[in-house]
Amino acid sequence: MNTRPLDQFLFIALPYVCLFTFLLMTIYRYRHQSFSYSSLSSQFLENKQHFWAVVPFHYGILAVTAGHVIAILIPRSILAWNSHPLRLYVLEISALACGLLTLIGLISIIIRRGAMTRIRKVTSVSDWILFAMLLIQTASGVFIALFHPWGSSWFATNMSPYLWSIFKLNPDISFITAMPYMVKLHIVLAFLTVGFFPFTRLVHLLVIPNPYLWRKTQVVRWYGRR
Repeated sequence: MNTRPLDQFLFIALPYVCLFTFLLMTIYRYRHQSFSYSSLSSQFLENKQHFWAVVPFHYGILAVTAGHVIAILIPRSILAWNSHPLRLYVLEISALACGLLTLIGLISIIIRRGAMTRIRKVTSVSDWILFAMLLIQTASGVFIALFHPWGSSWFATNMSPYLWSIFKLNPDISFITAMPYMVKLHIVLAFLTVGFFPFTRLVHLLVIPNPYLWRKTQVVRWYGRR
């Protein structure tokens, strides 16, 4: 396999470093800092704009993530679905709509965090790094959907085999070395986000919403001097 050293680093070495970091640090944080498994919501500080920012973002990113996972797990079924032009158009337009919904929600979250003093004070450096990574990742995904269309098909034929080769510890990057630079950026950022995941508030995704199905109602009291 004749590939450039940079491609070997970005698409062979880096994925394993990020996946190893994710597994190791997620377990460590859960064992030693289990109470930090929280979204650290700022809803108590401001609720109206919080709702219109977080809800579109969560619905959008959950739909986009689910689409990626399905394409990895059942790529042949995706290709069979796309064999009919109308179904292909429906899938592509739906994916683009969810990507735009994610982007709009994320931009609203960033504006809210930066514009409101009380919320800005409780926003950490890791939060800003995470927002920047997610913003670039989401914007690049929308760009790919617009300028490199039919992504559901070439994801199933190229990305899915590459990712499975990573999971099987037999990486084959021949599927992606000829892809456009924006697609490569999107892949690298995805792995970096996975590696950075345990250090952020995103860890709450690993335990939410399960505990909320049976835990008692949480009572919040505000104390202040007269």
